[in-house]
Amino acid sequence: MTRTLKLIAPIAVLSALAVPGFAQSADIDINGDGMYSYPEIQAVMPEMSEDDFSALDTSGDGLLDADEIAAAVAAGLLPG
Repeated sequence: MTRTLKLIAPIAVLSALAVPGFAQSADIDINGDGMYSYPEIQAVMPEMSEDDFSALDTSGDGLLDADEIAAAVAAGLLPG
């Protein structure tokens, strides 16, 4: 194995492990930041109220991260 490959292989493995298990939908995540905002959700799910969104936003930061999205998808509250 070349020296460069020895250096790159661990980085590639760590990068693969860092990718969340749930890929966000590009139809919802308009700005591509990996999180869903209330306006992004409401654009595809107009029936989603701010209270419903707040219930999904367990961190309270105003955005749904990968874990919050995965939990909402598993509960059938967001499209998968």
